[in-house]
Amino acid sequence: MNLTSKPLAAIIFIVFFGGIAISTVMGSWQTESSKEAATYTEGEFAGQSNPADIRGSYTFGDVEKNFDIPSSVLAQAFGIESDGAATFAVKGLEEMYAASEFEIGTGSVRLFVALYKGLPFDLSVDTYLPEDAAALLKDRNLTPEQSVYLEAHTVPNPAAATDSPVVDPVPTAESASEAVPTQSAATSEALTENLIKGKTTFQEILDWGVSQEIIEQVMGAPMPNPLTKVKDYCTEKGLDFETIKVALQVEVDKMK
Repeated sequence: MNLTSKPLAAIIFIVFFGGIAISTVMGSWQTESSKEAATYTEGEFAGQSNPADIRGSYTFGDVEKNFDIPSSVLAQAFGIESDGAATFAVKGLEEMYAASEFEIGTGSVRLFVALYKGLPFDLSVDTYLPEDAAALLKDRNLTPEQSVYLEAHTVPNPAAATDSPVVDPVPTAESASEAVPTQSAATSEALTENLIKGKTTFQEILDWGVSQEIIEQVMGAPMPNPLTKVKDYCTEKGLDFETIKVALQVEVDKMK
């Protein structure tokens, strides 16, 4: 039987849109990602959601669904207004904490979730949390190793430095002796030296002694314009910035 163009077009229309309608009813037609975190595949935590799979595109609501941590708790931890916290994107923390010496972002949320839920996390990498997040975690059942790590990776909340105006004191004999940097201050400065952040460029990494060849091995691609920010490049190429940052930081630390 030969079909003319009109009946053929009608059949295609019915098959295509009818299929969508059926799929929608069955719950199999999805126009966007379900934001379901990968799970541990072995060991004690097999089958549970893995915090390491949290992405910058996740909202606090997505984190809540995957890890059963209320959005309000996440909002309190990272200084977000509780109203509408469920729709706040994790990647928004990087801009919010841009003025901080230490990077607070997706990696920080991964760390917080892992410690809050008692899940394993790689403590060989420097990941920082604001004071409010650390305060919430101190009530959890942390291991001695986790407690020590948390103490060393807690940084002031951004607003803390602007709560009171800074007044230059009148120099005195006592204040002159106090001008010598304390061990704590020296340690803080050492931690921030040559630290890869969201605003770090490839040129800075080159200046820190890492060769272009090593950078390209880590990236798995030719290095772009040296003035390009590493984070911007990762976003453009669909790469996980947190993973790339850790790998590059290892190379930078070798140069110290």
